[in-house]
Amino acid sequence: MLWNSRGSARRSPPYSTRCHSWLEPGLSLALLLTLQIVGLLAVRSGLHPPLALEPLPEVARAADAAPVLPARVDLLAARAGERVGRFPGRHGHSSLLAGPASAHAATPALARVALPEPQPWFRFARQNATVAPGTPRLRGVVEDAQTGQPLDRVLILSDRRVLAVSEEGRFQLPFPHEGGVVRLKALNYRPAEVLVPSGEDREVTVRLEPFTPRGVYLTFYGIGDREIRTRTLELLERTELNTLIIDVKGDRGLISYKSEVPLAQAIGATRITTFRDVDVLLPNLRAQGVYTIARIVTFKDSVLAAAHPEWAIRDERTGEPWIDNEGLAWVDPFRPEVWAYVIAVAKEAAEKGFDEIQFDYIRFPTDGRIQHALYSRLPNLPERMGAINGFLAEAAAALKPLGVFVAADVFGYTLWRTDDTGIGQRIEDMARHVDVLSPMVYPSSYHLGIPGYRYSVAHPYEIVYRSLLRGRERLRGHPVRIRPWLQDFRDYAFDRRRYTPQDVLAQTRASEEAVGSDGWMLWNPRARYTVEALAPKSGEAEVLPAPETADPAEDDGRLMWLAE
Repeated sequence: MLWNSRGSARRSPPYSTRCHSWLEPGLSLALLLTLQIVGLLAVRSGLHPPLALEPLPEVARAADAAPVLPARVDLLAARAGERVGRFPGRHGHSSLLAGPASAHAATPALARVALPEPQPWFRFARQNATVAPGTPRLRGVVEDAQTGQPLDRVLILSDRRVLAVSEEGRFQLPFPHEGGVVRLKALNYRPAEVLVPSGEDREVTVRLEPFTPRGVYLTFYGIGDREIRTRTLELLERTELNTLIIDVKGDRGLISYKSEVPLAQAIGATRITTFRDVDVLLPNLRAQGVYTIARIVTFKDSVLAAAHPEWAIRDERTGEPWIDNEGLAWVDPFRPEVWAYVIAVAKEAAEKGFDEIQFDYIRFPTDGRIQHALYSRLPNLPERMGAINGFLAEAAAALKPLGVFVAADVFGYTLWRTDDTGIGQRIEDMARHVDVLSPMVYPSSYHLGIPGYRYSVAHPYEIVYRSLLRGRERLRGHPVRIRPWLQDFRDYAFDRRRYTPQDVLAQTRASEEAVGSDGWMLWNPRARYTVEALAPKSGEAEVLPAPETADPAEDDGRLMWLAE
């Protein structure tokens, strides 16, 4: 069956079964009696007929309650009462997001979803592994270099293993008699390496230096363009910026470097490579103290959809892959084959040396005629949330042993709405599986404003500050970091105003006042950032903005579709 967003189903591939009454009446009666006898025998032998669906449990779900899936869900009732509202996407196009029309019509009131158990970051610790007698041990404690407080969320990379520290920041691990190197990592801390000499047991104190990630983004084509790349790397060298987000798997499904993932090669995802020196640039950036993030577009993938249309979201009118307003295809978030492919690409990026894997478009589509989109399962609220959180749980389990952090991009309105915003994103549930949530709190994207600020584009500080504060309140008790995407591009939803240095500064200040050291990232689809809004590094002269010249990739519009 293929299911659409209205809750109706159709057979796939279409076929029909017809019964022709060409038998004589006597033969028909004998056939019916035979079938009845066979049915009775089947029941007696334990082959029971299918049970009827049970009704939904009459239990209302609290906004922040842990979701639980009932024994069976009435699929038709689960979708009843939903309406479609209009929300803008990253490009400024109107988007369609399902949301409850009213209290009495809201689907989430009764439907609950069983989410996968979170994959704790310490599940990979192996301190209690069997060790040969007489093997030297490295013991120690990890502290914050500024406060002296012990750190408990530290990953220890040793001998191709990822271990963890205790809640008091202490660790113990075996090491070879000949010694070696142990690397320690913690989110928003500079990594440290401990050179372990040969000999007996050692006791060390490791102090990690904290930092606040402040990043910019390089597009799929920007990383391969000499002018754009040089301009961006100079900003990292001379300003307060210390984090670089690079497209690894872009919006069309292309991978920026020569991937060794077999499926990526088979479907042509590597036919255009723009990041050919990935094995050279990443070590250089690490040596300069730059934190690197691999952006991986998850469920928007025209390349995979064209090669495997059976894994794509289908258009019920044509049977072909469904196309959004940008003319791009999406793959079905329910398909395990899609999950496996994206995770394989993410693991390869981690092995290349990226510090963090950031999943974008980790949601159901909103832009386009979504009423004609067909999925392999009914896309109601429980199923949507199960798909998004199931993927994140599986991705975290695969990536954590590689010593990388995991992040997910979410819509800005998810900080305000307590349902899944019609796209499978509910921050309390997603926070259980990732290290970082990155809400896109662009003032232009709040087309309905927020309480007290209807014309959002004119209030960059208030929009960012109040949205992040609300997200932090909802995620109190979660160890997840909130690192937002901020707007450094012209408005598209209100009056087309150009964002000034003061507007960008207002957002970065709001972010740091709301979420502290969690950091921020600037988004500009042409990688042309407002230099005047960036503080120079200590000892550096003020950085002058680049002249307003056309970017090499701008003529054919390629850079525009690279941003969500």
